[in-house]
Amino acid sequence: MTYFGFLFRFLTIPLILFLTVAVLDERRGKTIPGFRNGRMVWMAIGLHVVLAVLYTTPWDNYLVATGVWRYDPDLVSGLFFGWVPLEEYIFFVLETILTGLWWWFLARRLSPPGEFKPSKYIRITSLVALGLVWLGAVYLLIADWKPGAYLALILAWALPPIALQLAFGADILWHHRKLVSLTVLPAFLYLSVTDSLAIASGTWMIDPMQTTGLFLGTLPIEEAVFFLVTVMLIGFGLTLTLAHLSKARWSSWMSSRLAGRMGNDQGK
Repeated sequence: MTYFGFLFRFLTIPLILFLTVAVLDERRGKTIPGFRNGRMVWMAIGLHVVLAVLYTTPWDNYLVATGVWRYDPDLVSGLFFGWVPLEEYIFFVLETILTGLWWWFLARRLSPPGEFKPSKYIRITSLVALGLVWLGAVYLLIADWKPGAYLALILAWALPPIALQLAFGADILWHHRKLVSLTVLPAFLYLSVTDSLAIASGTWMIDPMQTTGLFLGTLPIEEAVFFLVTVMLIGFGLTLTLAHLSKARWSSWMSSRLAGRMGNDQGK
């Protein structure tokens, strides 16, 4: 299976399906309770596409350059940017759009949650737990334990932006946990299954010397973790970007900062 064949079968076709549904929902006037709607959703998905490409490109090039994974030259276009073929960059874009459209599909159909209860405890504890995992990944990199290289690189790369999301709105994400979980888990499972098919067909290969040898079914555990954290970044990001609760929190924080500055100026 060529890489373009993979992209067409498993990302482009469902993307077109959900894009059609999104357009029809727009025409029917379907909205997302508790979130900004319409053009703001398109803009949020577009922003996440840009961030995905910018943040993933150097990391992905490093992985290919160091041999963590490679591509069958007969199954890619041969057009490379850095160490990575064109198809890989298209994958960043399509995965983000597809996950974003899936989020939008769900958000329009789920009942809004009940009363929101802000919780600094949720924000702090989730951030501390994530920080410990990140420190473990950094330790593996420093220790240069080769079988843990790929897993450590995934976690060291993905957890800092997730930490920012949790620091700002872990309690908001918990409030919208039904939407978040239904976005992340099916997307994670779908992408993991399709990835295992691509590996089985030889479209790309993972270096066994730089992986733990643990599998989720037939899929290396590292690949499963990769898709879990990437759809988390997208699902968390869209929820926090578009939720009215996030807008209110940001406005409150900015007002507090402005009030503090004005107080300091008057004190002088």
